Amino acid sequence: MKITINNKEIECHEGQTILNVANIEIPTLCYQENLEPSSVCRICVVEANNKLLPSCSTKVKEGMIVNTESKKVLEARKINTELLMSKHITTCFIETKEHELCNIARNIGIRQIRFAETKKIHIIDKGIAIITDNNKCILCRRCVQACQMQNVNAIDFAYRSYHTKVTPAYENKLDDSVCVNCGQCLLACPVDAIYEKDDTKDVLKALKTKKHVIVQTAPAVRASLGEEFDLPSGTLVTGKMVSSLRKLGFKKIFDTQFGADLTIMEEAAELLERLKENKNLPMITSCCPAWIKYIEHFYPELLKHVSTCKYKINKRELVVVSIMPCTAKKFEIQRKELKKEVDYVLTTREIARLIKSKGINFNKLKDEEFDKPLGLSSGAGTIFGASGGVMEAALRTAYETATGKKLEMLEFNQIRGMSDFKEGYIIINDREVNFAVANGLHNAKELLEQIKNKNCKYDFIEVMACPGGCIAGGGQPKPTNREIVEKRMQAIYLNDKNKKIRKSHENPAIIQLYKEFLGRPLSKKAHKLLHTSYIKRGT
Repeated sequence: MKITINNKEIECHEGQTILNVANIEIPTLCYQENLEPSSVCRICVVEANNKLLPSCSTKVKEGMIVNTESKKVLEARKINTELLMSKHITTCFIETKEHELCNIARNIGIRQIRFAETKKIHIIDKGIAIITDNNKCILCRRCVQACQMQNVNAIDFAYRSYHTKVTPAYENKLDDSVCVNCGQCLLACPVDAIYEKDDTKDVLKALKTKKHVIVQTAPAVRASLGEEFDLPSGTLVTGKMVSSLRKLGFKKIFDTQFGADLTIMEEAAELLERLKENKNLPMITSCCPAWIKYIEHFYPELLKHVSTCKYKINKRELVVVSIMPCTAKKFEIQRKELKKEVDYVLTTREIARLIKSKGINFNKLKDEEFDKPLGLSSGAGTIFGASGGVMEAALRTAYETATGKKLEMLEFNQIRGMSDFKEGYIIINDREVNFAVANGLHNAKELLEQIKNKNCKYDFIEVMACPGGCIAGGGQPKPTNREIVEKRMQAIYLNDKNKKIRKSHENPAIIQLYKEFLGRPLSKKAHKLLHTSYIKRGT
């Protein structure tokens, strides 16, 4: 069909919305890609056939005449924005980069709040990993939709009219709910009413002491940190990241990818042992802390299927800081099962703030390398940051250690990319090993139901809580949309391809570690140091 937008005729299809087909930027706030539009903010209004309508939910019709810039539209858009600003108790809306609402207000030309709403002052819920502040909330629904998409449903609207607020059931604290701390609600929030617990002050304090403060960085961070310094999405900034951490005063900078290689050695061995014994299959990956908390809450009877490998670097008399793309890691370090091996977790956004606060010119830094031996890693460790990466890394090692043969192709393209669900199979010693990859917890539920009902055909399953994997974690730079996630993913796979060592079992530092200390994968010492246990949590 054909419609006219701003005096230009365009072709479109039945079922599309005005927002979908308009080849012009229309400001939106409550709208989220791939989710049902709620049409509550009314910022995306356009004039269609002389009526003001939300472009996010209005379907196109043959011959429709649309104006996105009429006087009526601009006035309505400004008033609606001002009304939303009146609900948002903040003084930083003109300067703050992260706030979508503030950016819209600034672009529309709003410099002060005309409508002052007398608002009830809410208590801020300060959780272990995530903080929620209803004083800033504009009731746009995005956080609730994000939590529903994750199939967690930890938060929803309570009360009506003036008293409406977003809260867990019975107004419990987030830490006392089924929240898995994945941080997708945080990424969705356009006004910073949900944000990560800030540990930057404590880390700075530790850096000023005589303690030996070391830091480790996750694979996904190197493909996203540059965005905080206005570099294109997917720019690999590994060397500059290491250089900036040295300038901050960290005594040693290690690569968590070394830990990823170590995890793969144990996980591949664990998979082969379970296949041999035909016991507790399918085996499910354990590297995602939000996923682990999800299964502990909702499917504790299936915990025997989860790999016991833990994703850590051992701690001695040190202050250990981890830089992660993930808010759930802040919760994970509090688990009794992990014996507080990491002192602080900083998200990608937090370390960017720390670098900026010290006046470090990130983009002009010379590249530096990680400290060895914990800075030596394989390409397999790199791809941990993408959905399907843990599976691919484990299969590279499992196949070659079990068969003694070299894989002809290291790339498992069938489990790469942004699809919600991916699957494939590999022949290991005449056995067909079926594997599946799910990203996003709503997709994980389908697999868990298959296991529960004993009709699951898979032997090995990878689950990551965040859509796209760790590169879309709750601690990553904003915005984190599909286009940006795909660019980060491409960067990670390119990093893997360019590595001299692409398999965990060929990492010479890993080989030496087993030879001189651990003995072999799944040894008594390895099991004590590198494996963990899980608990049943209430729903």
